Amino acid sequence: MEKEESIDLGRLLQIMIGRKKVVGSIIAVCTILAVIIAFILPKQYESTTLVQTRSAGKDIGGAAAMAAAMGINLGSLGGGSSNASPLNYIELMKSRRVLDPIIDQIDWPDEKKKPEAKEFAKKNLKIENTKQTNLITVTATGRTPEEAQMISQGVVDNFLAMQTENSQQTQSLLVTFLNDRIEKAKQEADDAAAKLAAYSKENKIYSPTDQAKLAIEQLNAYDKTIGEMQVKQKSAQAQYDVATQKLGEQKAGARNFNINDNSTVQSIRSQIVKQEVDLVGLRQKYTENHPNVIAAKNQLAQLQQALTDEVGAVVGSNAASLNAAQMEILKNQAVAQAEASAASASEEAIKAKKSEKEAEIGKLPDAMMNYIQLESDAKIKQQIYLSLVQQCEQDKIQEAMESMDIQIIDAANLPDEDKPAAPRKKLIAAIGFVIGCLISFGYGLICYKREEV
Repeated sequence: MEKEESIDLGRLLQIMIGRKKVVGSIIAVCTILAVIIAFILPKQYESTTLVQTRSAGKDIGGAAAMAAAMGINLGSLGGGSSNASPLNYIELMKSRRVLDPIIDQIDWPDEKKKPEAKEFAKKNLKIENTKQTNLITVTATGRTPEEAQMISQGVVDNFLAMQTENSQQTQSLLVTFLNDRIEKAKQEADDAAAKLAAYSKENKIYSPTDQAKLAIEQLNAYDKTIGEMQVKQKSAQAQYDVATQKLGEQKAGARNFNINDNSTVQSIRSQIVKQEVDLVGLRQKYTENHPNVIAAKNQLAQLQQALTDEVGAVVGSNAASLNAAQMEILKNQAVAQAEASAASASEEAIKAKKSEKEAEIGKLPDAMMNYIQLESDAKIKQQIYLSLVQQCEQDKIQEAMESMDIQIIDAANLPDEDKPAAPRKKLIAAIGFVIGCLISFGYGLICYKREEV
C-alpha cells in the first residue's frame, strides 16, 4: 500500500508565521487592490417602482362586461386570470416596445454599442413578482440617481401606455364587429315584428286566449334561453374575429388545435348543454331570484370557467413556442371558438325541448299556434338586438376610459447620490482580503512542500 501523504498543520502554521512579512504583504496587497477596484468601478444607483396588477383588468373582448350583460363567463379571455398573470406582465415589461424608448432616451458614449432591449433588460432591470400576491417590483439600475429613476418609471409608464393603446384598439375592433351584428339583428327583429303585426291584423288576433297565454308563459323560458344562446354565439364570434385580426398573418390559429374535438372539452360542453336545459326547466317554475335558479346559474358559471381553463391548457401545451402576447391572443381565440360551439349545442338542445312542449300544446287552433310562434320569434329577435346594443354601448364606454391593467403603489424613488447601490466597497474589500488569505495559504503550502523535499 502506498503511504498516504499528510500535512502537519502545526508545521505549516509555523512556516507561515516565520514568513509573516510575505504572508502579510500578500494579504495587504490583495486587500488594497480590491479597495482600489471598488473605488475605480463606476457607481450604480437603484430605483424601485411598486405596482399592483388589477384582478379585473380589461380583456380582448370586454369579457367582464359581457359576463355582466349576458351571463357569459369568459374566464381567461384577457382580463381574467390568464391575462392578468404577473408573469405575463413581467415579460411584456421587457419587450422592445416598452424598453426601446427608454434606451433611446439615455446618452450612450458610443451609439454603436447601444444595447438591444433583451440585453438592456438583463443588465439594467430586475422585475420580480412577490409570490402569491399581485404585486410587481420594477428595480432599475442607472449610472446616476436620475437615470435609475427614469428607467424604473419609464418601464411602468410605457407599459401602461402600451396596454391602454392595445385595449382601445381591441375595443374599437370589437365595437366594429358588434355594430355589424347589431345591424343584422335589428333588421331581423323588425322583420319578425312586422310579420306578427301583419298576421295579427289579417287573422284579427290581437290578444291570445287564456289557454294560449299559459302556453306562451311556458314557452317564454325557452325563448329567453334561446335568445341568450344566440347572443353568446354572436358575441363569441365577434371576439374570435378580433383575436384573428390581432394575430394577423400568423397561421397558428386556434382551429389548428381542433379544440372542439378534444375529449375533455367535449365532456365539459355536454355538461354545459345539460345544465342549460335544466335551467330552462327551473325558469318555467321559478323566478330568476329563486335559490334553485341561482344555484343552477352558479353551476353553469363553474362549468364555463372549467371550459375556459381546459381550452387555455390545450392551447398552452401546443403553442409553447409563441411569446406571451401571442399566446394570450391565441387562447382568447380558442376560448371564443369553444364558447360559440357550446352555445350552439345548447341552442339546439333547447330548441328540441321547445318543440316537445309545442307538440304538447298542439291542440290549440292553427291560427293561435301560428300567432304564438310568430310572437315567440319576435321576442327572441328583439332580445338579441337589445342585448347586442347594450353590450356595444358598454364597450364604447370602456373604450373612452383609460384602460390600465396595473396601478402604481409606490412611484420610482430618487436614490441618494451618496448611497449608490454599487459598487459595494466593504464587500469587495472583504473579498480581496479572503483572496489574499487563500493565496497566502497556497504560498505556505509551497514552502511546506519544499522543506519536505
